[in-house]
Amino acid sequence: MYYVPIRKQARGFDAGNCCAVLSGMPVSSLSHVPDLDAYFRRIGYDGPREPTRPVLDALMALHTRAIPFENLDVLLGRGVSLAPEAVEAKLVGARRGGYCFEQNSFFLSVLRTLGFRATPLSGRVRLYVPREVVPPRTHLFLKVGLDGGEWLADVGFGGMSLTSAIRFQADLEQETRHEPRRLVREDGRWFHQVRSGDGWVDGYEFTGEEMPPIDRELANWWTSAHPESRFRHNLMVSLAGPDGTRLNLTNSEFVRRRGAEVLETTMLGSHDELVALLGDVFGIRIPTGARLEAPNLDWSAA
Repeated sequence: MYYVPIRKQARGFDAGNCCAVLSGMPVSSLSHVPDLDAYFRRIGYDGPREPTRPVLDALMALHTRAIPFENLDVLLGRGVSLAPEAVEAKLVGARRGGYCFEQNSFFLSVLRTLGFRATPLSGRVRLYVPREVVPPRTHLFLKVGLDGGEWLADVGFGGMSLTSAIRFQADLEQETRHEPRRLVREDGRWFHQVRSGDGWVDGYEFTGEEMPPIDRELANWWTSAHPESRFRHNLMVSLAGPDGTRLNLTNSEFVRRRGAEVLETTMLGSHDELVALLGDVFGIRIPTGARLEAPNLDWSAA
């Protein structure tokens, strides 16, 4: 088995990417229909309900601003169910966030309910991972058939979540509401890349293979349970801003950036400051008396 070795995240650029927590619950419930009214209130959407590109882009923009990427439940020692009802209750009802398997599974159900032709795809996260290393296939994102073509949507890629759809087409630099993107194809693999400064960074690789519920469950378990998983070693929270900015919290470091440009950095000095920032910036309230702990969340270095 190959796995990504633990390392601290590059400063200011990433608050974790992708997925997962342990669940003994089934991930598929074909009879579940999401409460669109509640979801739209959650993200502040009041537009049309039809399967069009403008609707897709509007939902992605608002979703990534309102529902944070976060891994708090792993650090709190909780299991997270991937059952659709549980995911909706967490992201919408409890006003929490989640990982790629939660975020994109729920977004998949929303899109299909609206009439979009959407397919879940699997990927291998490559951010900060050399090409010679084979990372686990632990990322979920979506392919959407639209306007006679295919597009990619991903509201669960942490500090690099897509805020508008990109065309599933090779060698085309594509603008988004945030960083430019492109897809390159090499040796039978697709690489989703993000522009950072003057260069391009691999985000994740994929083959276009569909990711069924059982594969999501297994990948979800691996990411939460494997001792080398970054999600067990780091606190990661992120939101997209409305002006091309990103708000990223990695352990005790909070960064506001635009692309590769760091606009603001704050080092938190205590767990109380962390709890306050989670509430004030990300809208996340943790239970009274609960304490977030991780090997790289070290207050002695603050």
